[in-house]
Amino acid sequence: MCLYEANPRLGGRANRIESNGFRFDTGPSLLNYPWVFERVFEAAGARMADYVDLLPVEPGVAFQWPDGTRFALSSDLAALIRSVESIEPGAAPGLMRFLSDAGAKYDMAFAKLVNRNVDNPVRWFFSLSPREFRRLSVWRSLYGEIGRFFKSPRIREALGSYGMYLGGSPFELPGFFSILPYGELAYGLWLPRGGVYGLVEGLERLARELGVDIYTNTPIERIETAGGAVRGVRRANGELDEFSVVVSNVDVPTTDSSLLGHEPRIAKRRGSIQRTRMTPGVLTFYWGVRGAVKGIGHHMIFLPEDYRSAFHDLFRGSAVPRGLPFYVSVASATDATLAPEGHSTVFVLVPLPLLSQMGDVDWDQQVAEVRARVLERLDRHGCGLTADRIEVEHVLTPCDWRDQFGLFDGSAFGAAHTLFQVGPFRARNYARELPGMYYTGASTTPGTGMPMVILSGQLTAQRVLAHEG
Repeated sequence: MCLYEANPRLGGRANRIESNGFRFDTGPSLLNYPWVFERVFEAAGARMADYVDLLPVEPGVAFQWPDGTRFALSSDLAALIRSVESIEPGAAPGLMRFLSDAGAKYDMAFAKLVNRNVDNPVRWFFSLSPREFRRLSVWRSLYGEIGRFFKSPRIREALGSYGMYLGGSPFELPGFFSILPYGELAYGLWLPRGGVYGLVEGLERLARELGVDIYTNTPIERIETAGGAVRGVRRANGELDEFSVVVSNVDVPTTDSSLLGHEPRIAKRRGSIQRTRMTPGVLTFYWGVRGAVKGIGHHMIFLPEDYRSAFHDLFRGSAVPRGLPFYVSVASATDATLAPEGHSTVFVLVPLPLLSQMGDVDWDQQVAEVRARVLERLDRHGCGLTADRIEVEHVLTPCDWRDQFGLFDGSAFGAAHTLFQVGPFRARNYARELPGMYYTGASTTPGTGMPMVILSGQLTAQRVLAHEG
């Protein structure tokens, strides 16, 4: 088995930047659903703890609004109750009902929906009983579903903001996705020692031990076909490596248009695949900061006052949202080895409309304007992070994400999770028109985020074994 990576390091979105003693995770800044990763190692006859050391992140995520309101999520139930009650007095019973309801959805999803390769929507849905189907709340918005348990707009905004990473507004996404905040509360948030890239290194070590041949700095120019089937991969240097099975973890639309652009069988479906609704783009900053950063902890999401308009700007607009939601991760607060002694690594992620929505952009100007807005907001909340304290800065624009990692239209998280882009409605993990061609990653089933991408690999492997014998 061979693995080809165009970049110097494995990991894709979950990559690493190193500069002057600072180490930054480029994409994911926390690990959730640790059981998913543990099962990968178990399937290989190994123990995750022998490869990856997980550090707890507590509290997991905090939310900050312009008026000074702050709300933290914790996997410690007593702390979570105190936090909820500080925003909405008397809401503890609603919290317990929410955890019970979302927990039932979560268990149902992973038992009957997420972990299955099913192409027929009727068969997929009919794996559920009528009572289970009603419990999914697919006819109610995520924001409305959370409102069944909490009256406070702040709590509804915080829990609804998870929709941003699913590629939709909480006012439009189905209520089923209340499982996202539940999963983090139930299983905690973690940081692998050495950053999220520590997980990539652990998986790479396991893969090499299993005999996988790994080639870095080896871009693939195209996937070759012959006689109506996959023939192999053509490296950028012109060499052809022959295989009867190829799995691409580049976004499905990018794979079909760039790596299989010459194949007429794929061209027939390219129009529908290219119309796939994608999650937002992102502008990301990586700052090596002198000294400590106050009041943020490991992970804080800064939400705007006009929450609904920000989501409209993000998914329907053509410019940086006026309200500018963003999140900040200070991973060195959990693992001090990620920065020189006494200093901090700061990662800022600002979601933006897709490149196709934004049109021509002067990215130098846009970066400067967004940087100033982020620093102004941090200063307003007393974080003490000023421009003169930034010793190291790296920036990735949506164009950089597209060009370095093959992200279609600059989308940061892959295909969106609208009602008709989940399960069998999502791009399949194999090409019916081209035997031997398979897909994995955030743009195919089951979805976006590190745990789902790991499960995607499992589902694709099952497809390969079923089809190829």
